Amino acid sequence: MTKEDMNRVPQFRPTYISTNQKTPFLELYVTSVIAALAGETIAYPFDVCKTRMHIQGEIASKSATPLKYRGMLGTAVGIIREEGLLKLYGGLTAMMVRHSTFTGLKMFFYDNLREIMITTNKEGQPQLTFMRGAFCGMTAGALANMISSPVDLVKIQMQMDGKRRLMGEPARIRNVFQAFGSIYQVGGVRGLWKGTVINATRAALVTLGDLSAYDLSKRHLMILLDSPDNRLIQFMGAMIAGFTSAVLSTPADVVKSRIMNQPTDDKGRGLHYKGTIDCFTKLYTEEGFFAMYKGFLPYWLRIGPWALVFWTTFEQIRRFRGDEGY
Repeated sequence: MTKEDMNRVPQFRPTYISTNQKTPFLELYVTSVIAALAGETIAYPFDVCKTRMHIQGEIASKSATPLKYRGMLGTAVGIIREEGLLKLYGGLTAMMVRHSTFTGLKMFFYDNLREIMITTNKEGQPQLTFMRGAFCGMTAGALANMISSPVDLVKIQMQMDGKRRLMGEPARIRNVFQAFGSIYQVGGVRGLWKGTVINATRAALVTLGDLSAYDLSKRHLMILLDSPDNRLIQFMGAMIAGFTSAVLSTPADVVKSRIMNQPTDDKGRGLHYKGTIDCFTKLYTEEGFFAMYKGFLPYWLRIGPWALVFWTTFEQIRRFRGDEGY
């Protein structure tokens, strides 16, 4: 072949679609859980501050008292001063149990759906379009959350228990196992899945931002910068994913916190909100549109570093095992 013939050969840009078909379920599951727990060691206090900021607007509107915490830093300082430093990690055991179910299942569902949704373009290269990736992410997040939602309920209540004591209300939670038992005694099986609809909606949006946006943005960054997969690409992809996830899911996260934290009657029915739509309506009419983005900064600061640590850990473990990253 002459040089002129070689120049006529069309040059196609790589799509950087990797496949994980050879990864066993247990390996993918354990890798996901370890990576998620590594992220929580840094990001969890932001989650506690975010939840407190979500709930305090409800307390203020119902008791006609001014907001106690102003902003993320004020919330963190207030918790440390009034309840102690360790309360920034209140509910961590429930979060660890949640990751051992939700995150492992989420990654497993996404990985399998992703393999099904990968198609071939006209150049014969594998491709995953935005809509197909979004479908994989939202479906994986919703399915995993429907299974693990009771653990999220316990986590929210454990995070708010210190605040209940300071307000003179009786403590609800001593440990994870007692929490499951007490919730079941009051509301039965249905009580354990209180708030599942909004929680699954939030999980679908979070996973759309976390998994789908990371997968898509990382591949586009590699093409745009003409760069191989490296830690800089992973860092930028993780930060984009964290911001996207926070923007999409903060309103649902606020509503989830309100519904899951509200007291219930002897039949397990919420005393403040009838359901997701009722909570959204009251949140908007009583506190305004921006109430749906209360706690956005700590939420983003929580998701951003978490996504960075999670994806860096996840991809490095996979490379150590000889598997491809996303």
